[in-house]
Amino acid sequence: MDGPHSVRSLDGVRVLDLTRLLPGAYATLLLADLGADVIKIEDPRGGDGMRELPTRGHTDYFALLNRNKRSVTLDLRSPEATTVLDPLLARSDVIVDSFRPSTARRLRVDAETLRARHPHLVCASITGFGSNGPYVERAAHDINYQALAGTLTPPQLPGPLVADIGSATQTAVGILAALVQRQRTGAGSIVEVSIHEAALAWTMFPSTPNLANACYNLYETADGQWLALGALEAKFWAGFCERIGRPDLASLQHARGDERARVFGEVCDIIRGRTRDEWLARFAGADVCLTPVNSLGEALSDPHVEARGVVARAGGTTYITPPHAAVRPAPALGADTDAVLEEAGIGGATRARLRANKVV
Repeated sequence: MDGPHSVRSLDGVRVLDLTRLLPGAYATLLLADLGADVIKIEDPRGGDGMRELPTRGHTDYFALLNRNKRSVTLDLRSPEATTVLDPLLARSDVIVDSFRPSTARRLRVDAETLRARHPHLVCASITGFGSNGPYVERAAHDINYQALAGTLTPPQLPGPLVADIGSATQTAVGILAALVQRQRTGAGSIVEVSIHEAALAWTMFPSTPNLANACYNLYETADGQWLALGALEAKFWAGFCERIGRPDLASLQHARGDERARVFGEVCDIIRGRTRDEWLARFAGADVCLTPVNSLGEALSDPHVEARGVVARAGGTTYITPPHAAVRPAPALGADTDAVLEEAGIGGATRARLRANKVV
């Protein structure tokens, strides 16, 4: 990420965000954090559905995902929508949508239609299942994509939303690559990301149960807290065994069968003999990949996190941001409509007519 005093990498890049819900919002948030001017296009009849999601604990999805963006209302179904959209596109570098392919075509915001009128555009589409195949028009959410990709272990619900976040990250990377290509060729391009395929990508790496061993596991302490040990390398495991007073276990890092279970059980018994803080004090300065399992509150107040300056608070919401980045709270629905349309050369009389016709 850019440093706190640098010119941000995407300063001067304008992104039109037609997406709804998490994947698109997170993709464009990554771009906004890099300096892009992200204009969120929302339906005048209520906006992004995330605005209606209940806040759960520290999580206000809309506020978290839409900081540093501007909101413009526009009814894409209206025949007059192009009156607004075309001038905006002429002044933009990227457009991102998350519609099903048939919906994008019906609204005339599919990549082929837009690039015919605006060949400079990078057109990014986040779809559930891509642009072809038997599932192309299916409705689904993260839990469905993970289920189809084989990343769930019933009856446990998903933890991190790996399909949504994975596809968002792939989209942001694809957009950045397309912008580099445009700088070389002068032409825009199409970026297509399937949320389902983003989830599938996670299956290419071993899951924790396949790695689980005494050297890579969670351990409960005497006070009911937990420690995470990631001593995969022999030197880390040996150092850990020294600190718990069992150097004889160093040679059994990759024990199998009954012996593997015995080693794990013995380490569990040892760790249960002290509190979490006692173990952390005992391992202070030891280079063995041992950390506490933090609660969310502990994670946000961790001294390293505080030193890095990645936690920001604005408008009653706590954000995780690039170090020391400025935070502008998520906009109210349509808060920037007049300003953005005026920038696009759409005069006051036209704006009044569009508003009277409920186009914006």
